[in-house]
Amino acid sequence: MASQLTIPATVPGRFGPYGGRYVPETLIVPLLELEQAYEIAKSDAVFQAKFQDLLKNFAGRPTPLQFASRLTAHLGGLAANGSGPRIYVKREDLLHTGAHKINNAIGQGLLALQMKKPRVIAETGAGQHGVAAATVAAHLGLECVVYMGTEDMARQALNVSRMRMLGTEVVGVNSGSCTLKDAINEAMRDWVTNVRSTHYLLGSVLGAHPYPTMVRDFHSCIGREARAQILAAEKRLPTHLFACVGGGSNAIGLFHEFLKDESVKMVGIEAGGRGNELGEHAARLAAAQGFSGARPGVLQGTYTYVLQTGDGQIATTHSVSAGLDYPAIGPEHAWLADQGRAEYSAVSDAAALDAARLLARTEGIIPALESAHAIAGLVERVQSPANDAARLAANDLVIINLSGRGDKDMDTYARVFGDKF
Repeated sequence: MASQLTIPATVPGRFGPYGGRYVPETLIVPLLELEQAYEIAKSDAVFQAKFQDLLKNFAGRPTPLQFASRLTAHLGGLAANGSGPRIYVKREDLLHTGAHKINNAIGQGLLALQMKKPRVIAETGAGQHGVAAATVAAHLGLECVVYMGTEDMARQALNVSRMRMLGTEVVGVNSGSCTLKDAINEAMRDWVTNVRSTHYLLGSVLGAHPYPTMVRDFHSCIGREARAQILAAEKRLPTHLFACVGGGSNAIGLFHEFLKDESVKMVGIEAGGRGNELGEHAARLAAAQGFSGARPGVLQGTYTYVLQTGDGQIATTHSVSAGLDYPAIGPEHAWLADQGRAEYSAVSDAAALDAARLLARTEGIIPALESAHAIAGLVERVQSPANDAARLAANDLVIINLSGRGDKDMDTYARVFGDKF
């Protein structure tokens, strides 16, 4: 039996010092209402039965855990004297709407009905959460408004059209950097104004309590399935888990089931963007690689690591991937990093783009740009690790969480690769 760690208990809403509820007084009551509704839902047999039914029959769970035989071979893991790991891919890209985001959207949509809130609002960066929120709203008969930065609307035009097709109003946000941070600001302003009729369907493990815990729990099906599937396929636990980390919902959804397993290393991959200087990346926890600017602070309701200027202003960020282009990280990830329970590193835009093409050509799977960062992180650990201790070996067994499919990013891929596809 694999050895297990004892994970210290945390105060509700806190992960060590991180998390909490830093919001205007107007939002305290709806947050307490949401916390109470979620606590009831966790043990409500009717709610849980409906949630599981929709995960199975609407979203398409369970998703496969696919052995990536050609990627494994490419990285040296199949030859008799090979030095690379065996690689499995958790296929969240096969879910309805094309990404893991549908798990949480279903859960929160059902909570909106339970709280008798006829209207939901959401923010989105890469558009996948917006599409999931719009899809669930249409299915459950809820009014839906999605806020999206105009920069992200331009690079994710397909998802904007999908949301509108589903009957959702998409509101462009042209303040600040015109990306995810600014979309969240506008969604929170809407919520303050319309708390009685509106539920804020937040899309990641961010924001004020109970969102980081609740969103994690709605996504924990990823790790539960992966654990059972890898034990069935390999008769042992994985040695490594890889997932991209923007806010961190897909990563914590995979990691959570394995937290107590000391033998399982968890690796989150952030957006290294164009370089190490502040404003050129979105790497909050990869300071060991020289990425500058992150320190603990409060952003949009929670205390966590935030990219900041010297005088404490929120820094601009950059990533080729809209879903990773955010200055803060989920508070549970901040705590896992401080505890040394999970490792976090960053890969460049260029490395992520190359990794997307590699997966497409070895496995016939075009990944979302977000997921491509996780693949790039794996490739770097095999081919050019920062140190020998980080190198993956022949006895290693890896699960990569493929959080979404690449349909939405084809314009970017076509523009970058051109005739070099």
